[in-house]
Amino acid sequence: MDQRWFVVPNGLALEVSTPTGVQWMQPDMSDEPTSGCIPLIKKVVKASTHRGTRIVERQKAVPFWLDERVLKVLGQIAFLILVIAVGAWAISNYLDRDLTFTFRFLGEEASFHLAEGIEFSPTDSYARAFLVGVVNTIRVASLGIVLASLLGMVAGISRLSDNWLVNKIASVYIEIVRNTPLLVQLFFLYFAVILKLPQLKMKDEVTAIILPGPTYLSNRGLAIPWPRPSDSFSSWWPFLIAALIVVVVLWILRARGVQRTGRPSFNMLWVIIAFFTVPVIGWFAVPGNPLVLDVPIIEGLRATGGTILSPEFVALTLGLVIYTGAFIAEVVRAGILAVPKGQTEAARAQGFTNGQVLRLIVLPQALRVIIPPLISQYLNLIKNSSLAVGIGFLDLYAVSSTMLNQSGRVVEVFLMIMASYLSMSLTVSLIMNIVNRRIQIVER
Repeated sequence: MDQRWFVVPNGLALEVSTPTGVQWMQPDMSDEPTSGCIPLIKKVVKASTHRGTRIVERQKAVPFWLDERVLKVLGQIAFLILVIAVGAWAISNYLDRDLTFTFRFLGEEASFHLAEGIEFSPTDSYARAFLVGVVNTIRVASLGIVLASLLGMVAGISRLSDNWLVNKIASVYIEIVRNTPLLVQLFFLYFAVILKLPQLKMKDEVTAIILPGPTYLSNRGLAIPWPRPSDSFSSWWPFLIAALIVVVVLWILRARGVQRTGRPSFNMLWVIIAFFTVPVIGWFAVPGNPLVLDVPIIEGLRATGGTILSPEFVALTLGLVIYTGAFIAEVVRAGILAVPKGQTEAARAQGFTNGQVLRLIVLPQALRVIIPPLISQYLNLIKNSSLAVGIGFLDLYAVSSTMLNQSGRVVEVFLMIMASYLSMSLTVSLIMNIVNRRIQIVER
């Protein structure tokens, strides 16, 4: 016999299904609706009508072992227990092998040489060696992010150009680079391009490619001029601090003008002028030149002075820029296409040139779409820099591999590697998310 409770205008009604048919009963309302053989009523599951009167069917209680909420909690508890069990097994296995977990080895002598990066000698510690790898990775990643952004912006805009030749060149570049492995591209750039450049000097004659500066490009790398601080730099650097303070003050005043009137109090150009004017005043106020340009010169078979970028550094940076720039180009193209065409048509109706439409109308709106996926490309560039080990560049991973081979501290070294890449990625994400929030439309 099936029994169901229904709500009717004059109270509760009990529907009883019997072999002879369906009977309706309306018990005394003083009785509890859950008395007798009627289970506890939990929730409304559907509505129907009986003889023109609206009635609501109520479902019986679900056993707790079939409750979806209970099953979700039990699943999470089971997964947590599994994670703890695996972690306990790993720790037990580590201890059973009589291994100790310590970072004291970082203070020991490294006893190996590093030819790339900040000053380092074999008598320095493992910690110093690890710092060399971190700095090398930051150098490549920082320069790569800037250059890849510029290349991606140009290629993305060219991809939408009305000029057939420019459009096709950008399309071919993007399709080839995006559909070939980065490691293969690095090998090609290093072995087939950089190492095939002219030698620096042959038979007392400079055979390297000489660029303005002077800059020397050869199979020994890239030698470029570089500013060096002089003795008067200590008197000039306060002007740099003053310039930063002036820029911050002007930026705050400009932002308050936007909040108060809806438009900035002055043009951004004045902020840029102030940033360069204060150091220039300090340059003439301080005796001597605070910075001296160190120009590379060729002595024997090598270049000295300036800054020497190794062929591995040049190949890695060039490969990361070309590879990541192709992906950024598609991000830029998608962002520009996301701007409604009415914006462009309205700007042209007002007499804007194509350059003004792109710079003042399209790109500021497209940035709101571009930046979120752009963050992912920056993070990919940082992580892809670990492929430097394939061409012998001493980045974070390559130096750490030498460290773990020398010290035998595999777990500790890999934890340091993961923590370093995680820190760099989170820093870039934090900065770009701040920029993303600043350019988003604020809804009132």
